[in-house]
Amino acid sequence: MPEHDSILRVTGLGALALAAIACAAGVAGLLRRGLGRGRRVRAVEPEAAVPRPVRHTGRRIAAIPGQRRTGPRAEAVRLTPEERDAFAGLVRRFGEGG
Repeated sequence: MPEHDSILRVTGLGALALAAIACAAGVAGLLRRGLGRGRRVRAVEPEAAVPRPVRHTGRRIAAIPGQRRTGPRAEAVRLTPEERDAFAGLVRRFGEGG
């Protein structure tokens, strides 16, 4: 080992490489399990070698949850008239730069 390489740098690079390999293996496993169900490989015919547009089939990876259709619930706080006036004054002060 060269003298300018420290033990922490070498072990850090090794740990980073192992983490990258583990992540790649995990993603490959998800894709294999989530998208590989019921798929069959067909032989490519010579006239079918022309690329066709790919259509989205709507399949998702089961391990990744879908997005919510709605956002979080809106929050509201009821203010008394005094609080409303104080807030309006504060907004005016911020608008004036003071």
